[in-house]
Amino acid sequence: MVDQSPRGDADGWTALHADAVAVLTAWTPTSPDAAESRERTVGLLGAGPIAMSRAHRAGHVTASALVFDATGTRVLLCLHGKFHKWVQLGGHCEPADRTLAGAALREATEESGIAGLRIDPLPIDVDVHPVACQGGSLHHDVRFAVFAPAGATERVSVESEALGWFPPDRLPHPLAGGTARLVAPGLAAFRRASPHPVS
Repeated sequence: MVDQSPRGDADGWTALHADAVAVLTAWTPTSPDAAESRERTVGLLGAGPIAMSRAHRAGHVTASALVFDATGTRVLLCLHGKFHKWVQLGGHCEPADRTLAGAALREATEESGIAGLRIDPLPIDVDVHPVACQGGSLHHDVRFAVFAPAGATERVSVESEALGWFPPDRLPHPLAGGTARLVAPGLAAFRRASPHPVS
């Protein structure tokens, strides 16, 4: 278990906090909801590096990923073990993370069991939602598009009940709030990363 305590914030969260400020300040939101969430998250980051840690009761930044297969015709979702809804992969940042994209890629790799994932370093969404952490807090979730290699085989982790590939226009139910809105900007990121159709 990784120690999530802030311990003066110090070395653990400083680089990640600086990356979060830089990424979100420069980012062009992909929807009105994402714009509002980005502004709230930039405000949260004013608290300093502690805003990256789950120990920050007022809210903390998390990172998640919508994983596409090599053809861009399916997305990988997990049936979350705690709230029993289908959702993109992701979770809490860790002190060893240096970038938000790196945190999202680490989470996607851990939760999917797929080696060789690639990530678009530009977020596709930001979402703020209430969670049970620390007796009640907010996740300021920064979401990215991640691309699996051809022939990727997923492996269920301890954090999910199941993993499944789904066509972007036929997502499963029950679906976590905010997951569906990742599809359009995620597909745009896939097209940027793979300008030529996969045969």
